[in-house]
Formats: sequence, C-alpha cells, structure tokens
Amino acid sequence: MSDGMRLAAAASGADPAAGLRAARELRELADRLEALQVANAREHGWSWQEIAFYLGVSRQAVHKKHAGQRG
Repeated sequence: MSDGMRLAAAASGADPAAGLRAARELRELADRLEALQVANAREHGWSWQEIAFYLGVSRQAVHKKHAGQRG
C-alpha cells in the first residue's frame, strides 16, 4: 500500500489516534509541497500575486510565509 493510500485509510478510519496522526502527516506533506511549488513558481518568474491567486490567499500572506525560503 502506498503512503498516500495508507494516510487516506488512516484519516478516514474509526481510530482517532491514527486519524489525527494521518491528518498531521497530510498537513506536513501539503506544507512541503506548497513550499516546493512556490519556489518553482518564483524560479519561473511568477509574481507573488500570481502565486497567491492559485493558493487562494492574499499576496501579503504568501509573501510573508515564503519570501525567505530558498528554492
């Protein structure tokens, strides 16, 4: 079973401890993916406004969260 399938099964299961661990792991994975793709977009010349649009947040929010990261 892949990690994604394992997390999905745990997140939707009846065991609260497993579900909460899965939710945390999914959140951490989403944060890493977001940072990777923001860096990718910046390397491709995207503005903070363009990135913010696709993330559904304000330009200020995405800039504050990601401006100091290395790509």
